[in-house]
Amino acid sequence: MTKKEIAEIKKLLTPKNCSITRICGCYVDGEKNKKTELKQAFLALPEEEMFKYFEILRKVLSGTLGRNLLTLDFPLSLEVAGLAADTESPDNTHEFLLRLRDSKLKDDALLEAYYDKIIENYEYVGNYLILIIHDIYDVPGRTTDGLEMEDASDEIYEYILSCICPVELSRPGLSYDAEENTFRNRTRDWVVSLPEAGFLFPAFTDRSADIHSLLYYSKNSEELKEGFVEQLFGCPLPLSADSQKETFQALIEDTLGEDCDIEVVKSIHDRFTELAEEHREAPEPLVLDKNEVKTILADSGVANDKLDEFDRHYDETAGENTSLLMSNVMNTRSFEVKTPDIVIKVNPERTDLIETRRINGRECLVIELDGGVIVNGIAVKTSSEKEVSENERGEE
Repeated sequence: MTKKEIAEIKKLLTPKNCSITRICGCYVDGEKNKKTELKQAFLALPEEEMFKYFEILRKVLSGTLGRNLLTLDFPLSLEVAGLAADTESPDNTHEFLLRLRDSKLKDDALLEAYYDKIIENYEYVGNYLILIIHDIYDVPGRTTDGLEMEDASDEIYEYILSCICPVELSRPGLSYDAEENTFRNRTRDWVVSLPEAGFLFPAFTDRSADIHSLLYYSKNSEELKEGFVEQLFGCPLPLSADSQKETFQALIEDTLGEDCDIEVVKSIHDRFTELAEEHREAPEPLVLDKNEVKTILADSGVANDKLDEFDRHYDETAGENTSLLMSNVMNTRSFEVKTPDIVIKVNPERTDLIETRRINGRECLVIELDGGVIVNGIAVKTSSEKEVSENERGEE
């Protein structure tokens, strides 16, 4: 899914555009016991509660694509198996989600099976609330210039959106008692927090239902809960954002070996910066496969003998079929040089100001002081500026 597609669905989770048909939920305690359940038409909720649910549900569609918002594809073998699966069995994950959606959340047995799947596989210490909604979106048509035509519907997008929210005791404190006109110890109660995980099924791709994919949300982009995702959806997870970055860094170090110096890394960074600018208006994050990464290295001046070893290093480090998101592996908005004692951050457009040079037998990092220099907030004079001042005073 793209940012625009996610934003279009997110827009539905507002009072003005709401068409949610039903909301259901299950409150689970720290011992994995079901404490209570809710089932009702969403529009029958009191207005104050409706606004709170909107805030929770919208969070599932918030975040950064490729980090904590991930489009997951169902394996083809799973979908084919689902076509022949026993329709009463919840074992096939893809088929189960389809039946849950098509039930419009009115099948109590399916709901209980869904809650049981989460309770069995979701690892969390404490109480939590499972929420799930059903919605039918009458997708408006669009003109060639992107304007919506409210009276021209292309199709119907029927979906479910679900999330898991921690339920925690409110913090202790004092509160004002208006009737008694005094301050008292606040009564602590159980409060539903924003979601830790959630999903939208099916995905909304090309403004249409894509039953072969779903959008998965994880509050923590480094704890994607692989086992939980595998059991609930049967979909493989990509490497986390930080894991992709670490994998790419190891790949560069292994491939370049002794040739991994500042100049080459600067060239690679510059090439990534160019690609980021070229794809700045693209609706989806730029995904790089093995061949594309190899091309970037070649364009950055990596020697042919090193490129000959690239495929082997990529397969060993990342995996032959692994793709990497450019935004995860390289921050094109900064350029940082770090030693055990020094950290230097350089404008990525001025990496030409730094170079390595051997001085008095020592490897040194040389930085051209171009313009004013500020140290701890204090404007200081460089040697060249001092010389200019002295010359000016001499002329006087």
